[in-house]
Amino acid sequence: MKKSTQKLLIFSGITFAGTVITGIVSHLTAKILVSTALDREMPKSMKNRSISKTEKNEELIAAIREKSEKLKNSDCKTVEIMSHDGEKLIGHWHHNDNDERIIIAMHGWRSSWSKDFGAISDFWHNNKCSVLYAEQRGQNDSGGDYMGFGMIERFDCLDWINWVNEYNKENLPIYLAGISMGASTVLMTSGFDLPENVHGIMADCGFTSANDIWKHVVENNMHLSYNMRRKIVNDLCKKKIQVTSDEYTTLDALATNTVPVLFVHGTDDRFVPIEMTYENYKSCNAPKRIFIVPGAAHAMSYMVDKDGYEENVKKFWHDYD
Repeated sequence: MKKSTQKLLIFSGITFAGTVITGIVSHLTAKILVSTALDREMPKSMKNRSISKTEKNEELIAAIREKSEKLKNSDCKTVEIMSHDGEKLIGHWHHNDNDERIIIAMHGWRSSWSKDFGAISDFWHNNKCSVLYAEQRGQNDSGGDYMGFGMIERFDCLDWINWVNEYNKENLPIYLAGISMGASTVLMTSGFDLPENVHGIMADCGFTSANDIWKHVVENNMHLSYNMRRKIVNDLCKKKIQVTSDEYTTLDALATNTVPVLFVHGTDDRFVPIEMTYENYKSCNAPKRIFIVPGAAHAMSYMVDKDGYEENVKKFWHDYD
């Protein structure tokens, strides 16, 4: 055999082996990524890794922890409902005897109701709001093996609206509020034909779709190629939650939405880019307004500019109650 032929065969073998190894690595990393995104239990290999790239502010973290404990230990009534697909959903009802409106609050990805809303809960209560703090599926005490990045949780949010209205004899205005994945949940919920007493949506740092946020995190925070893993990711996503990562988006919902929306986002968000809120705002077909907080990291807008945040929310209520 000629040396040139031998070299060609060796090179071809190396190339083939490299392609196989690359395919195996891509499949393994895609599997870990989807499990990290959707599974109730975080994969062991990811438990000590940060993928948000959010700089830690120990002072703000301590304040959030204190507010979270206060809300968790408040006089909320724990309630349970069965979801549209048979999963147990847990909520925490904080009744205000002088209520003028009701808020349904949806927390974010791998977070909790008390952590995400502990800081703002006093403001809501002091401004005559009764609040239903929902626990998102696949997290904490609610049922489900997987999270759905808003595509599944939007149906849960609709279930909670129906639950609230069973007890809402005075037909008080309902506002849907969410942070991060919770914001995307309430924005996707806007695609339904909602009851007339749903007067508004307050969406803080929501992403546009599971596909968009996964692509952003994988490419910008983890420095991996998303496109070469996208088909594997979608196949795994479909297997786990029966939808692909781009099967339903906030943009789809907002294009037909008729409920007023207040969008909020911090300029220093390194987890959900602020551009996604601009996209959501542009797509929204209903009355809309936007509040941008300079210097605020992911889900930190209320902590950074409390006065501005409260002023914008009060104006929103005033206009749409």
